[in-house]
Amino acid sequence: MTHSPTPRDEGNLPVLGATPLIRLDAYVAEDGSTVVNGHLLEMGGMRPPNEAILDAVAMFARTLRAPVAATVIDRTVQQVARLRVHPDGSSRTIADEEDLPPGRERTAAEEEAFPPLARVERIIQHAQREELHAAFVLASALREHLTLRRGAEDELSLEARAIEAYLAYLRGDYMLSTVLALTVARIRCRTDLDRAAPDVARATAAWQRLWDEGQVATRGQELLHMWERLSEAGLLQEPAHLAMAQAVRGRLARGDRSVPSRAPTTAAALTAGPSPVAPEDKPLKPTRRGLRRFTRRPGRSAGPPS
Repeated sequence: MTHSPTPRDEGNLPVLGATPLIRLDAYVAEDGSTVVNGHLLEMGGMRPPNEAILDAVAMFARTLRAPVAATVIDRTVQQVARLRVHPDGSSRTIADEEDLPPGRERTAAEEEAFPPLARVERIIQHAQREELHAAFVLASALREHLTLRRGAEDELSLEARAIEAYLAYLRGDYMLSTVLALTVARIRCRTDLDRAAPDVARATAAWQRLWDEGQVATRGQELLHMWERLSEAGLLQEPAHLAMAQAVRGRLARGDRSVPSRAPTTAAALTAGPSPVAPEDKPLKPTRRGLRRFTRRPGRSAGPPS
């Protein structure tokens, strides 16, 4: 079987005049599924993810005739690695301080070369073909890299997380869908309450599919206080939203859980505070120099795909 680390699609290549060292991105899911620049690699079980990523990034370096930077989020080892790959196929990991300096100009250049909206369209196409695993992995990769680059509260990061939550729901992973959707709702309640009701509704829809009593109670309490905040602000107007708020209270009451009219600690968590914005996100260990699995000597690249 021929190994093809990237789709045969010139749209996956940046323009030849792109700024040198525009960073590419790669993602390895916990099950080993591997994404480079918004494309799921078809590995056929023949190569480990790190080799496939290096082959794909080296192809970009050869195309641009210049070194290429890449950020790899690898969830199999909970690590983020920063690479520099040269046209001859050689590569090395670099420390954070050696990486491209942060800034809006760099972010804009990277996203111009690989637009997030184009990636969203590809995710939708997979979902429409009922390729839910591929769609979910691509959505996770997009959300992880946007969050790393822009922060969890950024609008694009929020939209990517909402898409990921919906795909988890379609796959029947209601616990993960609830967690992801609650994070979106929590951030929206803190930063833009006027727009929060639809996000709280989506989180409620996922929560209604949960069966674990502990999770139903814990997540339900947070949902209830979100609905109460919206009500107090005069933003609970839609009949469907009113029904959802009542359904949350009713389910918690039927479970013999105390349902206070207000829980100060939970309500405070919805406002700005020192706690992490998205505490459910598993922390990534930073890369270190000389990480062997992403280090190659010149000429070690597998060459362009055939």
